Amino acid sequence: MESAAIQISNLNFQYAENSGVIFKDFNLNIAVGERFGLLGPNGAGKTTLMNLMTGVLQSKSGNIQLLGKEISEDKEVKKLFGFVPQFHSFYQELSPAENLEFFGAWAGLNRTEIKERTKELLTVLGLSNVADKPVSKFSGGMKNRVNLAIGVIHRPKILFLDEPTTGVDVQTRHAIVDYLKELNKAGTTLIYTSHHLTEAESLCTKVALIDEGKIIAQNDLQTLLQEHKQDGLEGLFLNLTGRSYRDS
Repeated sequence: MESAAIQISNLNFQYAENSGVIFKDFNLNIAVGERFGLLGPNGAGKTTLMNLMTGVLQSKSGNIQLLGKEISEDKEVKKLFGFVPQFHSFYQELSPAENLEFFGAWAGLNRTEIKERTKELLTVLGLSNVADKPVSKFSGGMKNRVNLAIGVIHRPKILFLDEPTTGVDVQTRHAIVDYLKELNKAGTTLIYTSHHLTEAESLCTKVALIDEGKIIAQNDLQTLLQEHKQDGLEGLFLNLTGRSYRDS
């Protein structure tokens, strides 16, 4: 039996103002080593679920375990994962090197580890030549790469990615996806959400389509395409979630 990177059991959640997505007796298992896509229309609950899995939000009942550790009870569990949020989460007035130094220390790395890891990430993500420039001057794609570097500086075993390539050019998107695949080969489980379905099709080995807080389909991507007689993820998405506007 595959070990679980994520195990969600009987999760219940609703926002205090009784609006937005509701999760009721929600269950999900994600195996170690997966490149797992959480996909769905606007308002389906993707970001809410990711915030619950990372402890940003607290569920009303049920439990969420990351590598066997309860997210709401075990303080050490937060060292197991990295989170690359949709919106940039760093200090704009600082340089990439300074941001990585701060967040590396926050993650518990020592000075030597921070120095070595910063040099490695700036090189891999093509930021070495702007290492000491303020991030506020960067393009959207460069800021996304800084965001990603911060999320992985402590070599997390699980990496959550919420729309990691929003607003970037084609070259940056391909570079980020290729880097994520390399991370996965090295042992990092990826939990990914995006509206870029072509990108998702390239990156994800398994997907769960969710709508209104419920899983409406989950399996290996190729199996789902065959079951629903679709030749691509966009067709599958429209087939299962409909064509009505969802951005109101």
